[in-house]
Amino acid sequence: MNTRLLALVLLLLTTLVINAPLFAQENSSKVDSTANMWKPEVVGKLAGSQAGFQNWAEGGVNTLVFTVGIDGKAERQSSNWKQKITSKLSFGLVKQDTLAFRKAEDLIRITATFGYTGKGFLDKLRPTIAFQARTQFAPGFNFEKNPFGDGRKPPVKVSDFMSPGTFTQSIGLAYQVRPWISQRLGIGGKETVVMLKDLRTLYTLNRDETVRLEIGLEAFTDIDKEIFKNVFLKSTLGLFAAFNKPESPDFIWENVLNMKVNSWLQVNFEWSALYDSDISSKAQLKEVFSVGISYHII
Repeated sequence: MNTRLLALVLLLLTTLVINAPLFAQENSSKVDSTANMWKPEVVGKLAGSQAGFQNWAEGGVNTLVFTVGIDGKAERQSSNWKQKITSKLSFGLVKQDTLAFRKAEDLIRITATFGYTGKGFLDKLRPTIAFQARTQFAPGFNFEKNPFGDGRKPPVKVSDFMSPGTFTQSIGLAYQVRPWISQRLGIGGKETVVMLKDLRTLYTLNRDETVRLEIGLEAFTDIDKEIFKNVFLKSTLGLFAAFNKPESPDFIWENVLNMKVNSWLQVNFEWSALYDSDISSKAQLKEVFSVGISYHII
């Protein structure tokens, strides 16, 4: 099937599934009015560290690092439909000695899932549609080498807002293995968007090509568990295998270990691994350790 036609079918099915809960609520007088209410949660975070040295015989580098972020979640259970939207926004800067500020952390991620819960078979394997959008706030630079190979000396700009931007959609079945672990499998679409023409070749797009569309199979595993008292593990693994290159699936594995000292002081360890053969032949790794404060805005 032509990929554009299949993408259109996915979009139409998506529209129907999203609107189905609303139609059902309008036609049913038995649904409790409170069941249709969203339950939001928004947490603001601030973390940082500073090190200063003067006449220190053992040496050292003056460093200032800070990161701000907002984690949001909203859930709604209405009739047989469960809807959940999550977001993660973070941005951080680092300064070393006389160097200018550099970006240390930059993420915009929004995820939405819409699941149907029925009886019997549909109580175990739930039809689910899911979306995810991922990009960043500010330009990113490579300070070590020039990946374009055009003779320019570092630093070289390699990313920006919506360059790239990654969007995925899937329709399939979800299975709640345990209260703290769920799995999802379905057919999906993935779009890689690069708005800046000069950066497109870096993400395997032609200079006159803004979007790369891929259709394939998507699998997603979500773990959210308190492993010790006041120690929480949040781990997600997303796999996408395009039909035209099933031997080289993309994946992103994100882990957050959150240790709560008290109601506002937290210690976090984050570790992520990402692989996309259209961007790099090697896995990309990221590690963040932070101590900071958090505040429940909502």
